[in-house]
Amino acid sequence: MFWDKDIECIDEEKLREIQLERLKTTIKRAYEKIPYYRKKFDEAQVSPDDIKKLEDIRKIPFTSKADLREVYPFGMFASPLSEIVEIHMSSGTTGRPIVAGYTLSDIEIWGEVMARCLTMAGTTKNDIVQVAYGYGLFTGGFGVHYGARKIGAMIVPASAGNTRRQIEIMRDFGTTILACTPSYALYMAEVAQEMGIEPATLKLKAGCFGAEMWTEAMRTEIEKRFNLNAYNIYGLTEIIGPGVAHECSEKKGLHVFEDHFFVEVIDPDTGDPVSDGQRGELVLTTLTREGMPMLRFRTRDITSIIRDKCACGRTFARIERIRGRTDDMIKVRGVMIFPYQIEKAILEVQGVEPHYQIIITRPQHLDEIEVMVEMSKETFSDEVKHIENLRRKLEKRIEDITGIRVKVTLVEPKSLPRSEGKAKRIVDKRSLHD
Repeated sequence: MFWDKDIECIDEEKLREIQLERLKTTIKRAYEKIPYYRKKFDEAQVSPDDIKKLEDIRKIPFTSKADLREVYPFGMFASPLSEIVEIHMSSGTTGRPIVAGYTLSDIEIWGEVMARCLTMAGTTKNDIVQVAYGYGLFTGGFGVHYGARKIGAMIVPASAGNTRRQIEIMRDFGTTILACTPSYALYMAEVAQEMGIEPATLKLKAGCFGAEMWTEAMRTEIEKRFNLNAYNIYGLTEIIGPGVAHECSEKKGLHVFEDHFFVEVIDPDTGDPVSDGQRGELVLTTLTREGMPMLRFRTRDITSIIRDKCACGRTFARIERIRGRTDDMIKVRGVMIFPYQIEKAILEVQGVEPHYQIIITRPQHLDEIEVMVEMSKETFSDEVKHIENLRRKLEKRIEDITGIRVKVTLVEPKSLPRSEGKAKRIVDKRSLHD
């Protein structure tokens, strides 16, 4: 299904023409309207007139979260406050929050790209879309809301939380499309069963899951429990919110809406571009955003670009599912590992649930990892020797995938914290031992 087939299947040469025209306009606007960008350009001895072709974008300095925090709150706005109609913010858990401003045109574009996302998941005006991402300053709920409204679907703005009520609404209203984080979807399935409702009997046909990293194995688990098609959606506050990229029915990467976002993948250490298909750090530039144009924003997300033609017919490039973040890699005893690798191992072993927590400590100056994993109800009531065998099997599988030995602790069902938003997977206690 297509929302706008003409643009989603656009000829590559025509797309490049549109991108270059919009890139030049965006860079000129940023330079003229945002003093911080003008200063960075002047320091790098770069002028908007130096951008003659798409490859010239590499002359432009990168933008980082640190840059955005330096000009908090409104220093990155290219429009006067009288034209900013909506504000969103990141959580600010690692410093000052990131403030994003939207003009009416930006809101319209946000609705447009989200309509494409929801349509890729099969949404029509006849569907009931339950938005279980948070509303408020978080972008998730509003992005899905604007896209569903553009399509004309019925919107249930449930927001995150009040899980039992969410399940009742799905059952009573006949919700067909669910939008939330993948970890919250799994928690919903668990709560539904506690309520005596089998998740697979609900009328859900598809879900748009994002705002956190998740694995193919977790997709399989969600699809099995709810009997739906689970799609990966990608976005971030600094660029627009959800709606930067989404999977089509092929589920072989997320199509980036390249008429609105210019995508690069770089070596995170050198800043140099990497070859298509090679993993690196995702860098994004907005091409149509008025209120807060963003140039070469370093997302810290690890992925690769796929430019092979997709069987769905779309010509937009794809990115593979996010494999980790350059700022959440765990370095233990000189080995770099990502949480998704541990999740992959857990979901490959029968007898445990997809709920876990990674605890890092440094006793006697040596890094140690403990992975706490919930047992299934059946395993919890099993003999001790079977539980011990399962624990060893998990340790072996994690070591096979990550190359590092960890301690696995099996805990009783429903004993680990649950999340109605982004799941907190890592507890790093090493600073307490330094």
